[in-house]
Amino acid sequence: MFDEIQFNTINRLPNYVFAEINEIKLKARRAGEDIIDFSMGNPDGDTPKHIVDKLVESAQKPKTAGYSASKGIYKLRLAITDWYERKYGVKLDPETEAVATMGSKEGYVHLVQAITNPGDVAIVPDPAYPIHTHAFIIAGGNVVQMPFSWNEQFELDEDKFFADLYTALNESIPKPKYVVVNFPHNPTTVTVEQRFYDKLVKIAKEERFYIISDIAYADITFDGYKTPSILSTPGAKDVAVESFTLSKSYNMAGWRVGFFVGNPKLIGALQKIKSWFDYGMFTPIQVAATVALNGPQDCQDEIVEKYRKRRDVLIESFGNAGWHIDKPRASMFVWAKLPPEALHLGSMQFSKELLQKAKVAVSPGIGFGKHGDDYVRIALIENEKRIRQAARNIKKYLKSLKEG
Repeated sequence: MFDEIQFNTINRLPNYVFAEINEIKLKARRAGEDIIDFSMGNPDGDTPKHIVDKLVESAQKPKTAGYSASKGIYKLRLAITDWYERKYGVKLDPETEAVATMGSKEGYVHLVQAITNPGDVAIVPDPAYPIHTHAFIIAGGNVVQMPFSWNEQFELDEDKFFADLYTALNESIPKPKYVVVNFPHNPTTVTVEQRFYDKLVKIAKEERFYIISDIAYADITFDGYKTPSILSTPGAKDVAVESFTLSKSYNMAGWRVGFFVGNPKLIGALQKIKSWFDYGMFTPIQVAATVALNGPQDCQDEIVEKYRKRRDVLIESFGNAGWHIDKPRASMFVWAKLPPEALHLGSMQFSKELLQKAKVAVSPGIGFGKHGDDYVRIALIENEKRIRQAARNIKKYLKSLKEG
């Protein structure tokens, strides 16, 4: 009898591709094997001391253990809007245009649940961070997956992007209500300049859709590149919201602190649904997050420099091993096209073999969408010594492929 009961939302979700790689990785570790793990974007550094100290100080005060504010305490929302004004010259109302969330992923899922009617259509570039696509599926909506292209410097091919966007807008029924963008992009590391947002906002107003922008990796940039914000475009708040997380910039991934800002209607929807779903983050975490945003930023510079060094060591050492990889301008990832001798394998089989034969774990590009299958994502979460060891292991594996 109960076998006949179906869960439609769960049935619409695919199997999580990364679970298979994780299972192989766990079995290898249980067997005592040393796995060099680049598979998850989980920062390996400590949270800066002044942020931790503030957490401890606040947690020791009376009355901080009770329920907090679901949309974030006022001081944190004010810190968020002050951060935007300092960084991007954007003025925001902390009451109506900002909401603190339990990480940007939670905020994104709850926002999508709040604003998606059954059958609504969203346009999401492919490849994509999986939740960008599947949050709409969970909410009962539909997704148009739009492929996008880039050059060797991982800059977006804007002409193709906008041509494909118009095609999706004109051919989708019903007409798309949302467009999701994420730059610096996860997984591809692709970046854009402010002119991209200027044009996207103009089109959104003409075609009547909302933009959801995710800039989780905005602070992790190299070689002089600086991440723009869509909200710096005049009139962007009429059609756009933007999310950020403290996870990467301040090594606070497990703290689960993020936020959304922008269009008051969408922010209001997120605030309202969160009032039903949760009681907010632990107040001392919010206090410490306020210090992170308002306090000294030299810790952030140190974190970025660490990722830059790892990027350079990885590109050089993997290149010497026979795997040429283009150098990204941003994020804590490298988006690596499969070596020519491995292209026939596809990203899933290549990732399995790399793990089993070279003891190196990466994320298969197919897990981010069908247009990612010629690539793997490599997270810069191992130190330079381990990166060089991975390169030596990979060199032997690639040699076996050529000889095989």
